[in-house]
Amino acid sequence: MTRFEVWAPNADRVQLALWQGQALVRHAMSEAGERPGWWCTEATTAGHGTDYGFVLDDSDEVLPDPRSLWQPQGAHGPSRVYDHSRFEWTDAGWHGRPLPGSVLYEMHVGTFTEEGTFDAAIERLDHLVTLGIDAVELLPVASFPGHHGWGYDGVHLWAPHEPYGGPDGFKRFVDAAHAHGLAVILDVVYNHLGPSGNRLASYGPYFTDAYSTPWGEAVNFDQAGSDQVRAFAIGNALMWLRDHHVDGLRLDAVHAINDHGAVHVLEEMAAEVEALSAQLGRELFLIAESDLNDPKLITSREAGGYGLDGQWGDDVHHALHAALTGER
Repeated sequence: MTRFEVWAPNADRVQLALWQGQALVRHAMSEAGERPGWWCTEATTAGHGTDYGFVLDDSDEVLPDPRSLWQPQGAHGPSRVYDHSRFEWTDAGWHGRPLPGSVLYEMHVGTFTEEGTFDAAIERLDHLVTLGIDAVELLPVASFPGHHGWGYDGVHLWAPHEPYGGPDGFKRFVDAAHAHGLAVILDVVYNHLGPSGNRLASYGPYFTDAYSTPWGEAVNFDQAGSDQVRAFAIGNALMWLRDHHVDGLRLDAVHAINDHGAVHVLEEMAAEVEALSAQLGRELFLIAESDLNDPKLITSREAGGYGLDGQWGDDVHHALHAALTGER
């Protein structure tokens, strides 16, 4: 039996659609009274590997799950049930690496090897150890349209890109990296989503026109209905760290995350990650990419900051550019 849940606050009716062989079977979902806007149901015929989606109101279109863990047919295909407990980890003795002093190697999975997969990258981890690398930082692996890409147009933020090897492939990579003494940092994007295959707006107020970004609609972190959007982003961060055993996250372009609420979503995320680190007994950290040069990002929460563990020094890039090109 599998329990299905989805946040769709604007819908009057929601159905679960299951692919059973060649047939598509619909099941009515019920509102979760204690959680406004949430719909849920249980399906005895569904389990690991079952394809599914959701139907809103009277639409004939089956939408993928906003929290889909597996998109085997790509960003435009159905979601597939994925059971995290099925994977057999071998890194029980891994307690992480501290971020201070670590040497990071930024890797694009699709170009690091000729095959462009997690499994192929495993074969070259010895090379990184020989180089003196402490942590491998992967460009975004969240499912995006097509086969090749930088990853910054991800649309299924909970599902590792299938052409790279999907969720099991990603776990094999993380497990192998830990066996080599390497921490794994994942680049995640919470300031926007890609335009193709992005169906979050069909479900609820995930985006807002109160702000704008250079790359697409701004994510709604402080307008009406934002509580569940904040929970979506923070839950996603915790999922990578907990269920995929990732050691740290690099938060893309946080200067494009607009939040004027009482507690900034980055501060809330940092507190949740710190609590998870204590629970798991291993080092976890958050690194912000920001062009603001604002020490508040890495100032402790006790001193009025967000409490993130580090930030990219964008001015290093700017200074090098000016020195090398003469541009002023």
